Amino acid sequence: MAFHSILFELPGDGPPRGDVAEPDFFGDLNLDQVVNDITRGYDEYRLMPFFRTELKRESAVTYRHEIMRDLERSEIAGGVQAFALSMRKMRAYLAQAEHLYYPRQKQWWFLEAAAQYCLAAKALCDALHEATPKSKGLAGFAGWLRDYLDGEAFAALLRDVEEAKAALDAVRYCIHLRGNAVTVLDYDGENDYSAYVLGIFERFKQGDVKDHHVELKEWPEMNHVEAQILDCAAELNPQPFERFSRFRTQHADYLDVTVEAFDREIQFYVAYHSYIQPCRDAGLPFSYPAVSSTGKSVRCDAAFDIALARKLCADKRPVICNDLYLEGPERLFVVSGPNNGGKTTFARTFGQLHFVASLGCPVPGSRASLFLYDRLFAHFEREENTADLRGKLQDDLMRMHDILSHATPRSIILMNEIFSSTTLADALFLCRRIIGKIMELDALGVCVTFIEELAQLGPQTVSMVSEIAPGDPSARTFRVRRRPADGRAYAVSVAGQYGLTGERLRERLAS
Repeated sequence: MAFHSILFELPGDGPPRGDVAEPDFFGDLNLDQVVNDITRGYDEYRLMPFFRTELKRESAVTYRHEIMRDLERSEIAGGVQAFALSMRKMRAYLAQAEHLYYPRQKQWWFLEAAAQYCLAAKALCDALHEATPKSKGLAGFAGWLRDYLDGEAFAALLRDVEEAKAALDAVRYCIHLRGNAVTVLDYDGENDYSAYVLGIFERFKQGDVKDHHVELKEWPEMNHVEAQILDCAAELNPQPFERFSRFRTQHADYLDVTVEAFDREIQFYVAYHSYIQPCRDAGLPFSYPAVSSTGKSVRCDAAFDIALARKLCADKRPVICNDLYLEGPERLFVVSGPNNGGKTTFARTFGQLHFVASLGCPVPGSRASLFLYDRLFAHFEREENTADLRGKLQDDLMRMHDILSHATPRSIILMNEIFSSTTLADALFLCRRIIGKIMELDALGVCVTFIEELAQLGPQTVSMVSEIAPGDPSARTFRVRRRPADGRAYAVSVAGQYGLTGERLRERLAS
């Protein structure tokens, strides 16, 4: 099969055309922060659309996993890094050519850009050949690149670069200065008097001395005198300069589209590796998940919120990891427990795991098996918007109706403390109806709630509880365990928050 892309295994997978809108769930899951941080410093590669485009096939995910593993080998990563630096230098030369004024100088920078491109392509080909990548993607590109370098188009480009540079290097001329007059003459074997003068003074040298040379600043733009000297030299040596001038016209489109696409797309892997490295350095695990678009038994050990972990690692603070799994008929986590105990973070982690898995990247956790969804929906609590003239309860209902109208059995639905603005009885009634619909769909999801009865709606629901420190109801462990909810930790925590514990009530009554 012909090589298509280092990011997308098949044409149907991508790449996306133009910009890709930010998914609706990004803000709720803090994935907007994650993607912004990943792509920071990579603006020239326009990586944002790639990090907003989910893969829909298991094979497409495996394709990226193999490339990610190859890039963890230093010999391959080093070759790719050197190629990227050379291509960045090439683009700088092209930009220089566009900004300059004098035509011959513009032509020279264009020639230098083409020469840099040839060196970059050849060096990458040699590096990949020596490293022998194991992934289908990099091995396919290495084969394509070898054929491209052996082809007539690249051979002609390389030949013309070398001949144009050799012809220019062979040009010799003399300059006579007399007052304001500058005369350019053919070189006729005249002595190099600068070397002669230096040779005379060399005999008087008595060791290292202080350098009194005045540093001259070199400006990228020639002045008018230099430009006219160059024009005169071209008149004296027409053939080399004619070849030099023709080069830009003949090779205006020298940059191959596949090489250009590789230069951009490979940075997807480089940027993600760079982003997760501080977490890895702190000892946090990342793994390549097994993904399935049919099997709904999911698992991830030592999972964590990647956005939160980056901040905690930067501050040298510990990161709490949690295990999660669904098996058999289980489809929905119902997460309860005290406020500020990690329930919302757990829901975000579940969503982040599946989204990162759909990108074909290592996920934050170990021994992961995840579901390759068709769409991911998130309904997180939001402040009431007075501008739309809807109450919070109505807004919650409308948002959930829209989600359930578009969800399928292959969807993932995340709900975070919905219907908190109404009574317990009404919230229980509404949540039962909504969870019942999700169970009918057989979709996966997480429901963060203060209504513990929702964990007992059927074999599809699994109770997860955020725990408190033993002996101290006010201290949060941020551990979320798989166990039945009992409500005691939550009740004690709320009572303590409002000064209604037994001890506090006795103190107040006694006074």
